[in-house]
Amino acid sequence: MSDTTDHTDTNTNDASKTTAQTTNGPAGESAPMVESAPISDEIVQLQQQRDEYYEQLQRSRAEFANYQKRSKSQADADRVYAVGTLARDLLDGLDNLERATDALRASGASGITEGLDMVHKQLLATLAKHGVEPIVALGQPFDPNQHEALVQQPDAEHPGGTVVAELSKGYKLRDRVLRPSKVAVSVKPSESQGQSS
Repeated sequence: MSDTTDHTDTNTNDASKTTAQTTNGPAGESAPMVESAPISDEIVQLQQQRDEYYEQLQRSRAEFANYQKRSKSQADADRVYAVGTLARDLLDGLDNLERATDALRASGASGITEGLDMVHKQLLATLAKHGVEPIVALGQPFDPNQHEALVQQPDAEHPGGTVVAELSKGYKLRDRVLRPSKVAVSVKPSESQGQSS
């Protein structure tokens, strides 16, 4: 009898081992159903973190691209307008050359004035090549952005606020004023008399 009892105990132990193996899986791992909830939560968190990093990367790329565009446009503008300081310094010399030419012309030295006129035209052409051009003022309506009014002059032929004399030539570099034109602006004769009395 004792042999039969021992055999039954052995069978019971084998059955429990088989059951443990099927629930725990091979090599004694825990059942997937028991830990599936924490793993899926971790996957969701990792996906959210990945999405946040991806959005940050996209924003950083866009900001860097905008920075590159701004830097390039600023560098282009600096290159275009870099000649402005030199041109502004040359304008006084150009004015003096013009005055000297006019003085020589008045004295009757035509040979020298022709040479000076050529030099003057060369300087203007060189400045124009770099975007520096004279401001057209004479006969134009007064524009405070381009003209500096030094005198008001009674004039019945022109409407009020018209530039009737250019005392000093103004210049611009592309769309920027380097030096405003110094001008005389017309006023109606009745207005000038009313101001003087």
